[in-house]
Amino acid sequence: MTIIQKIRDKFDKQEYEFAVPHFFEEMLNDALTIDDIETVIKTGHIQRKFTRDPRGLRYEVVGFTGNGREVAIICRIKSTGKLLLITTYELGDSI
Repeated sequence: MTIIQKIRDKFDKQEYEFAVPHFFEEMLNDALTIDDIETVIKTGHIQRKFTRDPRGLRYEVVGFTGNGREVAIICRIKSTGKLLLITTYELGDSI
């Protein structure tokens, strides 16, 4: 199973948790919903891996919401086996 498949599987089985309150603050900053997060995880791809974090490997999952916004989600699989959703943000041009 590839890492994106593992991430999707953990999300589908609700084997995940959030970096609280950070993840929700970032969702609000970009007006994202849980449905947006689910769509990105289910249809997105691994854009980058972050290997220098002593807490473990992190992944940037990038995809599009149902209304076409490009969004990234940073996550990791914890030693407990749960998926940790760390942060999220909309990609694109900033003004």
